[in-house]
Amino acid sequence: MAIDLEQLGEVQIVRWDDGENRVNLDSMTEWHAALDQLEAIEGPLAVVVTGAGKFFSNGLDLDRFAAAPEEAGPTVDLLTRLFGRMLLLPAYTVAALNGHTFAAGAMLSCCFDVRVMRADRGYWCLPEVDLGLPLSEAMAAVVTARIPMEAAQDAIMTGRRYSAEDAMALGIVTDTSDEARLLNLAVDLASPMAGKDRRVIGEHKRLLFGRVAALCGVHSDS
Repeated sequence: MAIDLEQLGEVQIVRWDDGENRVNLDSMTEWHAALDQLEAIEGPLAVVVTGAGKFFSNGLDLDRFAAAPEEAGPTVDLLTRLFGRMLLLPAYTVAALNGHTFAAGAMLSCCFDVRVMRADRGYWCLPEVDLGLPLSEAMAAVVTARIPMEAAQDAIMTGRRYSAEDAMALGIVTDTSDEARLLNLAVDLASPMAGKDRRVIGEHKRLLFGRVAALCGVHSDS
């Protein structure tokens, strides 16, 4: 399994460990299965997601799509639904960006309530303008849902690679840390939020992000 869940008190730690953590049919299937597990949890909950090694996620698995082009459409559909589900998950969420966070990985990071980033390695980047792959309407809405508009516009239009220092200055991430401390920092941010009223969190996320989630094909029950 590329995605594992570990319980630490009232925090669920989701670890994505599959090399560069590319987005393909296999990883998206595992991601949705992990979200099924998280959504089934009752009671106090906060969620921390992190990658492994040098990568949080290096984006779409373009090499795999070149070999199996029929997988590209279904994979992007699952990815877009993943965005919507993460946006509406009725729990506080923190992304611990342990390394390179590119393209679809950067978009996924925008679905979390808070992002913290490893200070000494890795970039946050939306390189689609250099790849000739325009964002969809849903993807653009996801990017602008939580990060400052000025930062989102700069990232989308330039394809610039942001270091942790740059990302923090622009508000893309809220804090940075060395590798050894990063996950602990994320858990420290998540833990106090686990006991908050999840029904209210879910309703607030619907109010804040319901329109964006709907563009992703995910509709709130409310």
